[in-house]
Order: sequence, then structure tokens, then C-alpha cells
Amino acid sequence: MAAEQSAYAYLAAYAAIAANLPGGELAWLQRFRGEGLKAFEAHGFPNPRDEEWRYTNLAVLNKTLFAPSDNQDVDADWLEAYRLENAWSAVLVNGRFSAALSRLSGLPAAVSLQSVSDALRDNPAALEARLGKAVGNDEHSLVAFNSAWFADGVVVEIAANHRLVKPLQILHVVTAENALSATRSLFVIGTGAEAEIIETYIGSAAGYFSAAVNECFLEANACLTLYKMQAEADKACHFGGTYVKQARDSRLLHHNFAFGALLARTDIHSDLDLASECRVNGLYLGANRQHIDNHTRINHLKPHGISREFYKGVLDDRARGVFQGRVIVVEDAQQTDSEMNNRNLLLSADAEVDTKPQLEIYADDVKCSHGVTVGQLEEKSVFYLQSRGVDEDAARNILTFAFANEMVDKVENAELKSLLLEQLLARFPAMSL
Repeated sequence: MAAEQSAYAYLAAYAAIAANLPGGELAWLQRFRGEGLKAFEAHGFPNPRDEEWRYTNLAVLNKTLFAPSDNQDVDADWLEAYRLENAWSAVLVNGRFSAALSRLSGLPAAVSLQSVSDALRDNPAALEARLGKAVGNDEHSLVAFNSAWFADGVVVEIAANHRLVKPLQILHVVTAENALSATRSLFVIGTGAEAEIIETYIGSAAGYFSAAVNECFLEANACLTLYKMQAEADKACHFGGTYVKQARDSRLLHHNFAFGALLARTDIHSDLDLASECRVNGLYLGANRQHIDNHTRINHLKPHGISREFYKGVLDDRARGVFQGRVIVVEDAQQTDSEMNNRNLLLSADAEVDTKPQLEIYADDVKCSHGVTVGQLEEKSVFYLQSRGVDEDAARNILTFAFANEMVDKVENAELKSLLLEQLLARFPAMSL
């Protein structure tokens, strides 16, 4: 299929952009980028004709040619409002790592953190062994786009049996108007190691395109707690994909909070080996004309795997939410235990949600279930609070806040929980109690 007409502007501009991308001297990386460019050229941006994108139209990307920016200026006070004090932090500004803004002093020797650009210079063989191994360009054309366009990212490796005593926060910051912030990051959690990583996506520019892909590798008995807080600017476009390979007995806990952007899509995909465990939680809040798409896929590839998914959405005004959850249990994955639940609260008659839970089960000794609810506040609950002296508006605010806050309460990091609560209340100021 020929690329959509809209993608031609990006293709035409690519040669000039590629000259400034890191690793230009590495033949294997040029092949990797070339394969991504070819895949993107063949299809263009995903569109509603693609089954996995049937509810999400990326036409907004066609109206502006988003381009990389070398601007590294950041309002320090604004950035500090999002930085966690009790955490190491790595900062990427407009898609490029900023050593000056990062705070990595005291990072243990068992933890290696480098920008992708530095890793391509110092240890390119390690990147060649991992890049593209958790997700391929055939996933969809935004992954292919990222493969060709990524300008930087971070490479994090935790040595075997090391437990990271503080979280590592990765701040993705966009400050330039109409900027393209394309990053590719690798997280490698060694055998028996434990780590907590917090991704934070923010922007001070009015409109831009943030396209981030993470490839995660959990070795045997490793444990990764991964948080994502997407609080992009109101007119921003956001794509964030996290693709995970879990070895036997490994454990992944992912919390996804989608608050910002005009158009946002998040992919969380994981491949589970023998007796590995994956727990995925999410909260998406939409107002005005926001469109927030969540796509999860958990592949049970070996026996005794456990997966749990619990996503909630709150949608107001003319916002639209999407949840597509897919669990695949292959024939060899006997005694799999999987649950999926998606609950949605519509605060307006014009708000909309499309939810599509899917179970594909090819094994006969499994325990799998899914559930979906879409509705408004129960009038009986509103009436109950009114009967206790609470006015109607306050009653509705209390019930809405309680519905959303259940997901925030699942966060164990107190400092992050406070930041998430601030974001929740900022998005729905009427809920400030």
C-alpha cells in the first residue's frame, strides 16, 4: 500500500533530519533506520482502516510537519514542579538527553544509565543486540516511524540481584512549538534484580508530537515497577509504546495515567515466559475534545503465567476514550490465570468510550475472564449523599473523585501519588474538595 499523502512531507524532510541523528557511522543502525523508514513509507501513519486503530484517527498529524528541535531551554521552576525529590532523574528535552538537567549523583555502580547517543558511541554492540528485539516495525507504522526518526533516549541496565533503593524518574520535556520529540529507550533488569522507573511526559509548548518507544527486558526472577504519567500540553499529540520481554518467574507491574494531550495513544504489550506475572493498571481522564486511546496486549507463551488488567476511564464534555485489551493464551500456556476489567464513567451525554476486551485462548486448562462497564453516576448514590446534607453538585464530585482515585490509591510511591492527585484535581477542578 502506498503511504498516505500526508506522510510525504515527513519522508521528504527525512534526509536532512537523518544527518543530525546519532550513530550515522554505524552500518547496522543505518539498516535499522532504513527498514523503519521503508515500513513507514509503505503505509504512512496508522489510520482507522487498521483494525488496531479503528477508533483513533491520526489526521491531526497531517496538518503540521512536526520537526526535531535542538532547543534545550527549560523553565527550571516549571520543571521542578514535576521532578520527584526522592528519586534519581534523567531529563530529555525535545527528545534529547540533558546531562545538565539530570540528577544522577549517587547512582549505584550496579546501575548503568546512558543516553542512547552516548551508548551508540561507547558501546554500540550492546544496543545492536537489543534494539528492535522487543518490538518490530511490523507492530504498526508508528513504531516504524520511531525506528527511523528517534533522536535519543536512555539505556538503563540493572545488574543481577541488585535492588534499586530509590526510583529512577525519566522526564520527557517538550518546550519547542511544533517539535517532534522521538525517543527510543532500553530497560534491562538483570536476573533477580528489582527496580522502580517513573516516566513523566510534560510540555510547555502549545502543540507538538511526542513519540516514545520503550523496549524492556526482564531476566529470570527480575521485578520491574513501571509508572507512566502522561500530562502533555493541551494541543499536543502523544504516542507512547512500552514493549516487554519477560523471562521465567519475572514480574512486571505497570501503572498508566493518561491526563493530557489532545490526542494520545499508549501501547502496553508484554510476552510472558514460564510462571511470569504481569499486572497492568490504568486511569484515563478526558475533557473538552480530548481523545485518549489505550491498547494492551498480554501474550501468555508458557505455562503458569498470571496477568491482571484493571483500567478506568472518566470522560466529560465531548471527550472520547478507547480501551482495547487483548490477552492471548497459546496452546502451550496451560494453567494460565488471567483477568481483565475496564470500567468507564461518562459525565456528559456527548462523551464517548469504545471498549474492546479480547480473549484468544488456545489452551484448555486456563482460568480467564474479562468484564466491562460503561455508565453514568448512579442516581441512588447521589441521592444517598444528598440525604446526608450534601448538595447535588458536591455529591457528584465526591462520587466521580472516588471512582478515579481508586487507581491513584494503587500507587505505593507517596511522592508520585501526591503529584498524580494534583493532576487529577487540576483536570477536574470542580472535584476539588
